[in-house]
Amino acid sequence: MNLVQRASPSLPKLFGLAKRPFKSLRFPGEPLDSSSSLPPLSYGIHVFHCPDAVGIVAKLSDCIASKGGNILGASVFVPENKHVFYSRSEFIFDPLKWPRKEMDEDFHKLSLTYSAMRSVVRVPNLDHKYKIGVLVSKQDHCLVDLLHQWQEGRLPVDITCVISNHHRGPNTHVHRFLERHGIPYHYLNTTKDDKREGEILELVQNTDFLVLARYMQILSGDFLKSYGKDIINIHHGLLPSFKGGKPSKQAFDAGVKLIGATTHFVTQELDAGPIIEQMVARVSHRDNLQTFVQKSENVEKQCLTMAIKSYCELRVLPYEDNKTVVF
Repeated sequence: MNLVQRASPSLPKLFGLAKRPFKSLRFPGEPLDSSSSLPPLSYGIHVFHCPDAVGIVAKLSDCIASKGGNILGASVFVPENKHVFYSRSEFIFDPLKWPRKEMDEDFHKLSLTYSAMRSVVRVPNLDHKYKIGVLVSKQDHCLVDLLHQWQEGRLPVDITCVISNHHRGPNTHVHRFLERHGIPYHYLNTTKDDKREGEILELVQNTDFLVLARYMQILSGDFLKSYGKDIINIHHGLLPSFKGGKPSKQAFDAGVKLIGATTHFVTQELDAGPIIEQMVARVSHRDNLQTFVQKSENVEKQCLTMAIKSYCELRVLPYEDNKTVVF
């Protein structure tokens, strides 16, 4: 795939900044500046996927500029010989001049004009945080790191519940943390014949997406269809190599010099969904299996956090059959 860069008379406007002091700009999670007399600007993100055509960038720019908004950055991708267009724009605007509902209507009109397959806009300071459910088995490292990142405000999500097929006593670190923060913990003992998927569906019905933080059960096709939303999985291996169980042991036995982790969307085919993020770490003949696994776990935690952030910031778009565009 090649990146296609376009020359357009409107491009210089895309990266202009608002003629207002940056004290009035509200980025996600920042408090209001009471010393500024100007109404605060808000930060928005818009992604667009449609058949390729002349003038899309200009129309997107005009949609934002006509309401007093300014684009801070824009990424455009047009794959060679595919006749499709992808873009992601970050912009600032005055919510008093461009109300949130009106913004949705304006971008919807644009999507109808270009028969868009996807047009999504988010304003983190005005929109609700993504609600997620977390599924985990025995190993805690990804879950603990996720909870820590959430507690520090580094993940723009609300965790509605944690579900596990492994029992954790009331005095464990994870159980105490969840109880302290009011996050329900559900232990569902699974067997080969009963994966408790019906109960899981009931518990996650109000979530926006699911995170499998080392959940070692295979979700059925019926579950995926019934849930109908995205599910992000962390695989402790550099896919497509070392699929299935014990990928760290597989990689160790193979004598690899680079290990990695992969976050991907869950599909019916095991460990074969579209890849969101991948990270690597170097190992050598001096590593034993224990240090090998420790390095692998550190990469897994970072990779999962990065994938959740990318997803929430609308940086991930489906592309072709089993690929993604990640801005």
